[in-house]
Amino acid sequence: MTDNNSANDSEKNLDQKNAQHKKRMQAVKEKVDQRIDSAQEERGLIIVITGNGKGKSTSGFGTVARAVGHGLKAAVIQYIKGTWACGERSLLENAGVGFEVMGTGFTWNTQDKTQDIAAAQQVWLKNKKLLQDESIDVVLMDELTYMVAYKYIELDEVLEALKNRPVNQHAIITGRGCHRAIIDLADTVSEVQSIKHAFDNGIKAQKGIDW
Repeated sequence: MTDNNSANDSEKNLDQKNAQHKKRMQAVKEKVDQRIDSAQEERGLIIVITGNGKGKSTSGFGTVARAVGHGLKAAVIQYIKGTWACGERSLLENAGVGFEVMGTGFTWNTQDKTQDIAAAQQVWLKNKKLLQDESIDVVLMDELTYMVAYKYIELDEVLEALKNRPVNQHAIITGRGCHRAIIDLADTVSEVQSIKHAFDNGIKAQKGIDW
């Protein structure tokens, strides 16, 4: 009898826990459903992915890949990019994604500010045209934040171009130290923080993982 009573008590406790869990989950579902019902506006988003951690460009390219997978048309502008191979470009160009690449690499490599400004301005002109093109659904501006921070591209020009882009066009900006004015304008902002990085422990950048 004692064993039967213990089994019955355990079963009752389990039933109570299940009932409490169901009640909590139902309350969560109701809140989520309310948020979904209230979020009915459809328009292009400004998405900023900033911070000191690894994964900003990766996230941006992942969003482009998702968009292309849904049949959207995307374009990519890469500001801090040299002539080395780019796995994302190799993949996405085959999927119809257009690329504009600054091509000078890191500023500590060129050590020529005048050349860097000229290269940035040349790519920015193409960038602005993409931000005016209603046929482009998604524009990824990879590492644009550096161009604004270095004053290679005027902040006001960037803000104006973002504000005046086609209403349904999504704009994604990546890079460290995003200017507060761009963050304020953005709809979604994510900050990627570094906890550990292999490079800090003397491990070289890996093909297919880091580039």
